[in-house]
Amino acid sequence: MDSLDKKYREDQFYFGVTYNALINAPELIDSQGLTGSIHFGFTRDMPINKNRNLSIALGMGASFDEYGTTLFIGEDELNRTIFTSLSTTDVTYDVNRFSTASLEVPLEFRWRTSTAQNYRFWRFYAGLRLGYTYWYKSSFKQDGTTVIQTDIPEFNNMRLGATLSIGYNTVNFYGYYGITPLFDNAITTNGTPIQMSTLKLGLLFFFL
Repeated sequence: MDSLDKKYREDQFYFGVTYNALINAPELIDSQGLTGSIHFGFTRDMPINKNRNLSIALGMGASFDEYGTTLFIGEDELNRTIFTSLSTTDVTYDVNRFSTASLEVPLEFRWRTSTAQNYRFWRFYAGLRLGYTYWYKSSFKQDGTTVIQTDIPEFNNMRLGATLSIGYNTVNFYGYYGITPLFDNAITTNGTPIQMSTLKLGLLFFFL
């Protein structure tokens, strides 16, 4: 193995698109309409064996998420948050969406079939992704009425999820399972706790 083989890394830029599903949602709270995510960033590869096909990677990135749901988020006259399922009402509306923007720190354990000369290889990357949501907005629109919420005390700004990337060359299947819930101590108007989190499934593209 020459000097090039001993030093190569798989430092990579990544870009992903996913469909976002709600898991552990209360009854009558469902995904609806535009629901998805784009995320991108960079990871620093740190090989841990002589062949350099095993490594740890640490990175920095961002994620922008849209959740079209039947969960209405409003506010009463005492500025307390209202969580209501639109499936239980006769309300007609055009938009009911929850949007977020987050900074993320991915940490991965990597196995791949790469070499210093081979840039087309199989990969299996599993890890955790820590995130902080620095911006969020709940939007509800119907004829003559718009409700915007940007201050929701129950919203959990911190994010922790388990990730898995499997694929060959540039294109990979990607999955994210949210460990932390979207809201803390949130209850619907009928008394049901809201402990839902996110399952993301889609494609991830790596670029050296």
